[in-house]
Amino acid sequence: MPRSRQDNPMSTNEPRSADGKTFKKMFAVGTRWLERAVPEINAINVFPVPDGDTGTNMLLTMRSAVEEAGSINGAPVSDVARSMAYGALMGARGNSGVILSQFWRGMADALEDRSVLDADALADALERASSTAYEGLVHPIEGTILTVLKDAARAARASVDSQQTDVLAVLESVVLAARDSVASTPELLPVLKEAGVVDAGGQGLYVLLDGALSALNGKTKDKPDGPDLVSVDLPHVQPTLQAISHVEVPYGYCTNFVLEGKGLDVGKIRQKLERRGQSLVVSADNESEASVVRVHLHTFKPGEILDYATKLGTLHQIEIHNMDDQYEEFIKDQRSKLPHVETAIVTIASGDGLFDVFNSLGATIVVPGGQTMNPSVRQLLQAVEHAPSNNVILLPNNKNIVMTAGQVQALASKQVHLVPSRTVPQGISALLAFNYDLDAEQNAKAMSEALQTVTTIEIAQAVRRSQMNGTRIRKGQFIAIINDKELAAAGDLLVDVVLTAVRTNARTESELVTLYAGAEIDESTSTEIADRIRAEMGIEVEVVNGGQPHYQFIISIE
Repeated sequence: MPRSRQDNPMSTNEPRSADGKTFKKMFAVGTRWLERAVPEINAINVFPVPDGDTGTNMLLTMRSAVEEAGSINGAPVSDVARSMAYGALMGARGNSGVILSQFWRGMADALEDRSVLDADALADALERASSTAYEGLVHPIEGTILTVLKDAARAARASVDSQQTDVLAVLESVVLAARDSVASTPELLPVLKEAGVVDAGGQGLYVLLDGALSALNGKTKDKPDGPDLVSVDLPHVQPTLQAISHVEVPYGYCTNFVLEGKGLDVGKIRQKLERRGQSLVVSADNESEASVVRVHLHTFKPGEILDYATKLGTLHQIEIHNMDDQYEEFIKDQRSKLPHVETAIVTIASGDGLFDVFNSLGATIVVPGGQTMNPSVRQLLQAVEHAPSNNVILLPNNKNIVMTAGQVQALASKQVHLVPSRTVPQGISALLAFNYDLDAEQNAKAMSEALQTVTTIEIAQAVRRSQMNGTRIRKGQFIAIINDKELAAAGDLLVDVVLTAVRTNARTESELVTLYAGAEIDESTSTEIADRIRAEMGIEVEVVNGGQPHYQFIISIE
């Protein structure tokens, strides 16, 4: 290896390559760009509901990858890539996070014996990343992140085949191809075109690669706000995307403090902090000239928040808690209260009421999670390892957690059976099918069969304009989604949307409708809707306080 390529990886005197340090920096910068783009990526969910978490999941997966490689200094590209692949796997959240972890596994496999990333190595790595991601899915779908990755890999190989030996030039062709591929996703996947969005996972991958390019070509400072996102050209969605900026990231540091000062402008403080974290609460008696302000924020960088606040006044009652540690203690606490069992059931739920439901039905450990709060592979693995049995049945209860749960089986020291419940009612139906006289494998089979006996309806408010199944949806309308797949109804009145969805999906043989009321629903609303269903359809109705966020009702029809 010529000295200039090893010691000066970006020398312009000969074909350029990247050493391990540069490679790590590339994707650290890419992750920072991804962080800036999370609100916009989350906003382009096909269903216009407030749980679009593709961007969040990709960010948290990449954070785990970068942190894992953080302590590696002076190592070759192969070691850095392998470390990032492990971090991405353990930190993978949601379908997009799992696919991103497969991207890294393929990259690491291709770079196994490479000391630097040159043009040919980059092409090899992207090709292996693409094939690994495709192989990880039973039914890969075009018009998604998979297509964007495949097109990027093809561009890299074409560049190398045309005798390009400069890794920077190859990466430039990769980023351009990724951008074009994202723009074309609505033409490949009709549901995207109808909803008026590009693929969110593909957008996230483009941002990651564009950030890596900016680090490699030294132009990071030229674009301080990060990437230029692939625009959504369809007119009925474009004007609303920029208004969706709130992102709920349930992990990081829960930061609380009291700020004391003179003439504190609460509105200005709120505006300054709202893009630096999540779950922001800023309160005071006087909005314009407060002397005491209370702040609550979930952030990955509490030091920056405190530095800002100390410039305004004096801090009191400072509390900073690592939410990952809190999660682990929560799982351990559940474990300490349980005796050894023949078969343990680990499940996922969000909302105090749903926690109680799953506990009452025999769940051994309930992992906090669900919409906007997808647990990582590491967290599910911790729950499985803490379960008081060598045989574990895992119930994800969310379509975006099934793939994550599937990664746990190969990592666990125990026998893990995945029952792929995609909704909360499916998880409850599966638990009701559990038989203490059967072994874990037999129960897993019976529970999987029980998933088909229930219809799920989820009611939420649209966060943007959209169109689905030929129905135009306005921002703020209530929408009903059937079995996580189809739009069943949309309208301005909650009761009308619920009744239409239940009426359309209840069969002659249906015996019971269960309404799991969300955190925003009061008892009188639940009672009114239940009475209307009974009166109109003559079917038994139960109301349960689920307490779930974002969804006014999760409805089960059996």
